[in-house]
Amino acid sequence: MKRVVLVTGASSGMGRAISLFLSQEGFLVYAGSRTPNKLPTLENLKPIFLDIRDIKNVEKTLSTIPKIDILINNAGYGLISTVEDVTEEEMIEQFNVNVFGLLRVTKCVIPKMRKQKSGVIINISSFLGKIGLPLLTLYNSSKYAVEGITDSLRYELRDFNIRVHSILPGFFDTEFARKNIVINEKIKSEKSPYIDTISTLLPTLIKQINEGNDVAGIAQKVFEIIEDENFYARQTAGDKAKKFIPMKQELSDEDFERRVREYYNL
Repeated sequence: MKRVVLVTGASSGMGRAISLFLSQEGFLVYAGSRTPNKLPTLENLKPIFLDIRDIKNVEKTLSTIPKIDILINNAGYGLISTVEDVTEEEMIEQFNVNVFGLLRVTKCVIPKMRKQKSGVIINISSFLGKIGLPLLTLYNSSKYAVEGITDSLRYELRDFNIRVHSILPGFFDTEFARKNIVINEKIKSEKSPYIDTISTLLPTLIKQINEGNDVAGIAQKVFEIIEDENFYARQTAGDKAKKFIPMKQELSDEDFERRVREYYNL
């Protein structure tokens, strides 16, 4: 019997790569997205409309899938803003998608996995869920939350034979990454009091995304986690994650901040 996978944010970027890869490996993949028409309908790939911001839609959609063996929480986006300039709507939406959306889907999937006494949940987080950067406070904190959710669920679901992992990618070159960056309007102004940081950091971040790693590596990493029952709790992926996460673990907070400021000319 084919193992069943649910992927969120599946119509582009990492979600699309993961969905296509796993379907080619023989999994039955439900590819959830608000734009499922962007996905091909293949033998093992079933595009479905899934809006993780809407609990009623999540509950209704997942009720049509009787069995889910693997959940890939991939949907998310990045907000670029200072804390001073961020709007109430931007704050709420960043967490509504990246954190509460993940929780809504996970909450609905857990009973299915618990009853079958098995399951794998993989949260696509970010290396920015372990380190902070200016202009990315809301995105950083949403991914820090994903890491906390991962840690707690590993304890909570252990007795039901449900594994929980996270992947912390660095910067990857995907259409999703380029199109799913939301920039607060106020920080575009040359009169912003943060103009020095903005003019230095923002072009660098965009350049690093455009020159990022191949997204195929994420799909391969997901497959490895699924197949290995003893896989680590979390795994980095990409050059930036492999550079900064070990450095963060080795240095004091102050020394690490100094290294980051030097690297990004802050």
